[in-house]
Amino acid sequence: MKMTLQTRIVEAKLSQQDLEGSLWKAADILRGAVKPEKYGNYMLPLLFYKRLSDVWVDEYNRALGKYKSPEAAKQKFVHRFIVPDGCLWDDVRKDTKNLGQRLNNVLEKIVKSNPELEGVINRTDFNRHEEIPNDRLIRLFEHFSQYKLGNEYVAPDILGNAYEYLLKQFNEIAPQRAGEFYTPREVVRVMVQILDPEEGDEVFDPCCGSGGMLIFSHYHLAGKEKNPKKLFLYGQEINVDTWAIAKTNIMLHDMVAEIHQGDSIADPKFLDGGSLKRFDVAITNPMWNQDGYKELLENDRFNRFQWGIVPNSSADWGWIQHLLASTKDKGRMGIVLDQGALFRGGAEGEIRRKILEKDWVECVVALPEKLFYNTGAPGCLIFLNKNKRADRKGKVLFIYAANGFEKLKAMNRLRDEDIGRIVDAYRTFADVPKYSNEIALDKLKGNDYNLSVTRYVDAFEEDKQVDVEQAWKQLKGLESERREIEAKLSSYLKELGYER
Repeated sequence: MKMTLQTRIVEAKLSQQDLEGSLWKAADILRGAVKPEKYGNYMLPLLFYKRLSDVWVDEYNRALGKYKSPEAAKQKFVHRFIVPDGCLWDDVRKDTKNLGQRLNNVLEKIVKSNPELEGVINRTDFNRHEEIPNDRLIRLFEHFSQYKLGNEYVAPDILGNAYEYLLKQFNEIAPQRAGEFYTPREVVRVMVQILDPEEGDEVFDPCCGSGGMLIFSHYHLAGKEKNPKKLFLYGQEINVDTWAIAKTNIMLHDMVAEIHQGDSIADPKFLDGGSLKRFDVAITNPMWNQDGYKELLENDRFNRFQWGIVPNSSADWGWIQHLLASTKDKGRMGIVLDQGALFRGGAEGEIRRKILEKDWVECVVALPEKLFYNTGAPGCLIFLNKNKRADRKGKVLFIYAANGFEKLKAMNRLRDEDIGRIVDAYRTFADVPKYSNEIALDKLKGNDYNLSVTRYVDAFEEDKQVDVEQAWKQLKGLESERREIEAKLSSYLKELGYER
């Protein structure tokens, strides 16, 4: 089937809103023919390929104007990524016969020229007609053809934000998988603002999902009018498809980050000689209450779990120990967990006690329920700091943020004012009635090192005092009124010929 090129090419700078709207319309093409959880498998690699191709063309044209030589303009030093002859988007677009196989072949050639794209741009088999009919693939390809996505038309931050928008939309139509790779960006903003990475910092996320925490760290530094290129980003992700999403996300934002695939507990990739590499900032949202890690922890070769071995039913405090082992002597870290991690006893309680006695726990935040895609349970944020300020030593700040949110159709969302209130409470470390409270370690010891926020923040409204005498008078008045109405009703019934 040969494509007729009737799509109007938009040669204009795209706003964030226009780009997002257009990209999401691509989902309408797939609707009914492709499973919703598969949309991203096709849309995201095509978006990346279109961007890569258009940027290469822009780079080529600039170099051609400078060097006046087509061969020079194709040289590797001109381009971030190499696109071999015949592999540009418009080359594929000339004929859509066997489009799925042609895409597979072209993307494999691009990977051979750019080994760092292995498993990223070529992770989808476009020739699976049972998953995506050929006519839908052609329509999807043509839909992406209508916009130019080079840097002249779309800035990296706008394209990257549009990619994040697509991830969010995919999560909402297929939430059962969303929690595996996507942390609500409002939660990420809270964590990044509290950890406050600076120029020269190395930031690490061992469960990086789609890379959002690393990307937000970059933009946080830029927002302070500092140089984000002086922030060094590292991530590891267990799921190979999610790892590819993270790599794509980073590249579309025109950032540099070292992202490895693998299980950070079983097979940590960031090493310094025979030891773990250590970072200034660690930030993550692991899968809550992961089971099956006990034996791995007991046989760990990096001595990460010196504070204790977690039960086989939950690795939460194993992740905290991994972050502690991965941060420098003056490092700081933040983690999202289920609130059960704050108060469960047994082995977890003993680990919690030892880490609290090291005076590393700085702040605990109770979040609203229904913030996360794959669970309605309320999560919490735990911030640890190996180098607390002098005025914060021997203390933990508790913030009860569970009442501050916007209620959406199926979920809740932190608003800007909710985020600001949490961050301000942390920065001032102040006691705010029914919201935040600074607690000494001695008091935590007296409570068996329980970190449940409602133990330390009286967040509930006091019961109103009932005036018993006044309530009795009101009740008697209502009873009298009831008897009057009953008498009238009886009279009406008699007039109608009904006897009681």
